[in-house]
Amino acid sequence: MPLHPDVLDALDAMGFEGATPIQAAAIPIILEGKDIMGVAQTGTGKTAAFLLPVIDRILDTPDNGKVKALIVVPTRELAMQIDQAVEGFGYYAKVTSLAIYGGGSGHDFSREKKALTKGADIVIVTPGRFLSHLNLGYVDLSELSCLILDEADRMLDMGFLGDIMRIAEKCRKERQTLLFSATMPDRIDTLALELLNNPETVKLALSKPAEKIKQGAYILFDHQKDAVLVDLLKDRNVSSGIVFTSRKRTVSQITRVLKEAGIPCGKISSDLEQSEREEVMLAFRQRKIPILVATDVVSRGIDIDSIELVVNYDVPPNEEDYVHRIGRTARADKDGEGVTLVNPDDQHRFMRIEKLIEKVVPKLEIPERLGKGPEYNGARDRSRGPGGSKRPGGGGNRKGGQGGKSGGNYRGGNGGGGGGKSKGGGYNRSNSSKSN
Repeated sequence: MPLHPDVLDALDAMGFEGATPIQAAAIPIILEGKDIMGVAQTGTGKTAAFLLPVIDRILDTPDNGKVKALIVVPTRELAMQIDQAVEGFGYYAKVTSLAIYGGGSGHDFSREKKALTKGADIVIVTPGRFLSHLNLGYVDLSELSCLILDEADRMLDMGFLGDIMRIAEKCRKERQTLLFSATMPDRIDTLALELLNNPETVKLALSKPAEKIKQGAYILFDHQKDAVLVDLLKDRNVSSGIVFTSRKRTVSQITRVLKEAGIPCGKISSDLEQSEREEVMLAFRQRKIPILVATDVVSRGIDIDSIELVVNYDVPPNEEDYVHRIGRTARADKDGEGVTLVNPDDQHRFMRIEKLIEKVVPKLEIPERLGKGPEYNGARDRSRGPGGSKRPGGGGNRKGGQGGKSGGNYRGGNGGGGGGKSKGGGYNRSNSSKSN
């Protein structure tokens, strides 16, 4: 690809060799300066698909401390991950970046203000936090050439449409706009019509899990879940795995059960302070913690090649979230496994998932000592219990789940967005200009 030599040197040093389909399709279009709407499943390398050409184009602009590219994302984990990706891809090019996200203290806000005033080539932000800075009048977007919306579908799910539009209004009209999404609901089409100018559209493998993911499901009752989970983790002898749940309160319950069973684990949910979340994530990345128990706040926010197993403690709130959850495994050409615990109330949702992915997920046997599980029949009356008696209030949909992202870090043949080198040695980033 016609990328700047400094960018190619960084890719070579990081071990990237070939482009993924989304990268091969999107990078030339972005280099031409056209708007783009890219739709591809998690783990396909979307982060590199927009970062590499954006860095390349920044190298053709004056190094004057002005913001050249603004990347808007749904979660702080994704903001941090993209910031780290800029470190890697822009290492030799000496491109500067800054991550701005909520959850910090007043001191953090002051540090972000100082860094924004000083400027950076690429600024990665969560919508609410950035608007707080933008409304105070000291953010200079006069030379912004590119606005990027990453995980746009998740941002809309989280209610950020108004914030996105207000941010876009503050950007130069003569800009390039890139919109990336894992799914393509009607609202994304509407947003694209509002913000993009005669865009090129690239759609790849919408909402299908990677073929290398071995999928399975236990059909069981709620009281059987904990024992099945413990058996599963011990049987697999997992060195790096994630247990997802849709409800924050269940995170602590699962963590307690695993620790009582002698399985070391950490937990992440939106209830934790940002410093706590960062500490747990670092320990998980370094394999000091083999099992991470989390809500969907990290279902799109973990870019780690070595995750062996993903367990859905409950069926995700919607079908696409299933793809994002199990997409945390089988990355970088490695094998992986995704297992879901399906209770009677969730059977109808799991059948919709099977319809979406066009695959019947194999049903796994519950240990005999736990007794029989329910029959798998997603059309059953969800207001009835296992014996057919009415259950007060019925079953119904459980709401929950929050955003997160995949940078698609495919190494050694399938480039992705992630990585990064240690700071220093020919890299002129100022640590004082970073919020993380």
